[in-house]
Amino acid sequence: MDYTYLLALTTFAFVGAFTPGPNNIMLMTSGANVGFVRTIPHMLGVIFGFAFMLILVGFGLVQIFQTYPQLEKALQIISAVYLLYLAYKIASSKPVDNINGDYKPMSFLQAASFQWINPKGWSMSLSVMSIYATSADMFSVFLIAFVFICINVPTVSFWTAAGKQLQKRLTKPSHLKMFNYSMAGLLVGSMVMGF
Repeated sequence: MDYTYLLALTTFAFVGAFTPGPNNIMLMTSGANVGFVRTIPHMLGVIFGFAFMLILVGFGLVQIFQTYPQLEKALQIISAVYLLYLAYKIASSKPVDNINGDYKPMSFLQAASFQWINPKGWSMSLSVMSIYATSADMFSVFLIAFVFICINVPTVSFWTAAGKQLQKRLTKPSHLKMFNYSMAGLLVGSMVMGF
């Protein structure tokens, strides 16, 4: 094992996973609205859903998009519509301590499925596989997925905990509403930058 390769891969994974994007914005929003514990299924869905996506991309899914570029365009449109829907749901949710509080954190399956329409996720998975995966080498594909799992555990925990810490400052419904509006705006902004 080349340690330079592993260091470069780990650095790429950390920068990609830690920087703001749809997953991190939604985790922070969930942490602020419902706390860390109730966000754990969402966190696990991001961790393992993205790893599964990396494995499938590494084993040739990228070739399908190269053969049928219209599929990639369709995926971009579906992604944009779904991210706009999520931004609306975040912006229009009510505080959970309110009797009618309606913020619902993502389930494991929802978060894992979301990886397939996350523009940042696609960009990262295609980039990392084209740079770090050795052609037809199962070990390198699984190593990349494993590195991302290891990096994503503290990363998703950080963003969710940051949201939870904000929860203390968002005790007034008006403050939480402004926070949710801001997070919805950032989510839309991350979508625009991803395209």
